Amino acid sequence: MPDRSTQRLKPRGSSQGGLRQYNERVVLQAIRLHGALPGAEIARQTQLTAQTISLITKRLEADGLLVRGEPQRGRVGQPSVPLSLNPDGAFAIGIKVGRRSVDALLVDFTGAVRRRWTCNYRYPDPKALLAEIGARLADIQAELTPAEVDRLQGVGIAAPLNLGGWQTLLEMPPEVAAQWQAFDLRAEVAALTELPVSLLKDTAAACVAELVAGRGRSIQSFLYVFVDTFVGGGLVLDSHLRGGLHGNAGAIGSLPLGLHDGAGTAPPAQLLSVASLLNLEQLYQAAGLDLAALADGRALQPPWAPHTAAWLGQAAAALALAVDSAACLLDLEAVIVDGSFGRELQAALVAALATAMDRYSWEGVTRPALLPGTIGSDARALGGALLPLHANFSPDRELFLKIAAE
Repeated sequence: MPDRSTQRLKPRGSSQGGLRQYNERVVLQAIRLHGALPGAEIARQTQLTAQTISLITKRLEADGLLVRGEPQRGRVGQPSVPLSLNPDGAFAIGIKVGRRSVDALLVDFTGAVRRRWTCNYRYPDPKALLAEIGARLADIQAELTPAEVDRLQGVGIAAPLNLGGWQTLLEMPPEVAAQWQAFDLRAEVAALTELPVSLLKDTAAACVAELVAGRGRSIQSFLYVFVDTFVGGGLVLDSHLRGGLHGNAGAIGSLPLGLHDGAGTAPPAQLLSVASLLNLEQLYQAAGLDLAALADGRALQPPWAPHTAAWLGQAAAALALAVDSAACLLDLEAVIVDGSFGRELQAALVAALATAMDRYSWEGVTRPALLPGTIGSDARALGGALLPLHANFSPDRELFLKIAAE
C-alpha cells in the first residue's frame, strides 16, 4: 500500500476522471445553492452565456452529476427544463470521532445522509476506535455497487485535537490517554482505504456543515458554538472558515471565565467547565435520571427540568461572556448555537443566552444576532463528508480546506 503521509486531496470530479473546467463547478454551485434551475436561470445566476451553459450541462449530465426534471410550461415560448443535482452523482464518507461515541455517515451529492452508524463508548480507545472505523468503511463499500464505489470522493474525519486530554473528567485510564500522544488518526484511517482522507477539528467540521448547508450560506461572519461533551466552536469570517495557525480558531471552550488574582492560586476556570453537556449529564446522573433526556423534550420536564434550569443558567452566563468578548474582537454578524441535544433544549439555551447577553453593555460594539443552528448532532460527521465533496466540486476549493501546493 502506498505511503499516504504525503497524499493530497485531489479533485476526482466524476468517475470519468474529474471536472474539466472551472465553469462546471460554478454551474454545480449555482444549482446547489438555489435548487433545480432551467438553463436560462443558470445563465443568469452564473453570468455565463446560454451556449456555454448548454455545453456545460450536457457534459455534467453525461458525467451523471445533473438530472433533468419534467418540462415546465410558462405563458409563452418553449417549456423550460429544470436541472438538479443527481443524488447518485457522487458520495462521501464522514466520520465523527467524539469523546463518547463515533458516528459514520454515507452522504450523497446533495448532502443528504444515506446511511448512519453509531457506536457509543465510555472513552475513546485508539485501537478499538480504529477497528470500528475499519468495519464501517467495509460496510459502506459492501453496500454500494461498483459504479457507486467509483463515485466515492473521500473520507472526512471530524475529531477533537486532543482526544487524550481531560482524562480525569472522562475517567479515561492514563495508559489509554498516553496512546493518543503518538496516534496519528488521519494516517491510521488512510491506511485502511484507498480513498483520500482529510481531518478537521470536530467543532470546525460542524461549523463547515452550518456554513455550507445551513445558515452560513447567508451570513458572512459568525461565531459558531457547538455544545457537546465539551463545548467548542468555529469561526467564519468573510464566508470562509478560519482555522488559525494551529487549527484552534473558535476554540471557545478554553476561554477563561475570569481574571487571575495574581497570587499563587489556580488559573480561572475555562468555559468548558460549566457550559458543556458533560456538566448537565453529571447533574442527571447524580439524580439517577436517564441521560438520554438530553436528546428529547424530557430535558425540560419534571424531574429533569430543575437540573436543566440550573445548567442553563450557568452555561448561558458563561457563554454570554464569551460572545461579548468575541464580538468586541471580531465585529461579528451573528452567533450560531447548535449541539448534540434535542431541539427543545437548543431553543431553551438560545433563549437563556439572549437573556444573559442583555446583562452586558454593548456600548461601542454591535451586538451580533443570536441564531439556532440548523444541522444538529450530525453536524460534525456531515461537515467531515463535505470536505471531499466541496474540494472536488466547488469553485472555491479553499472555502474551508487548504489544498497543499503540488
